[in-house]
Amino acid sequence: MELIQKIKQAETQAQEIIDQAKSQAIKGAEQARQKRQQAIAQAETERRKAVASSLERAKAEGHKQLEALKADAEGDRRKLREDTAKKMAGAVEKVLNYLKG
Repeated sequence: MELIQKIKQAETQAQEIIDQAKSQAIKGAEQARQKRQQAIAQAETERRKAVASSLERAKAEGHKQLEALKADAEGDRRKLREDTAKKMAGAVEKVLNYLKG
């Protein structure tokens, strides 16, 4: 009788150990899942910050390039006007001389 009682007690203890192991495994899996979710959320936040930062840098660089192009274009226009004005005086003189003839 005593042996049967010890066997039942051992079975009960084994079941308790199994139940505790299952519970700990479930808790561990849940904690790991939460850590993964937090890591994913943090990575997404960092990605968004990096994209925003890159976008701001690109905008600033684009603005600098735009200003440089505008300045170059204005210089080209000014030079063209000066060259045209010089040639215009000679052309007008030739036309007047031709008309006077």
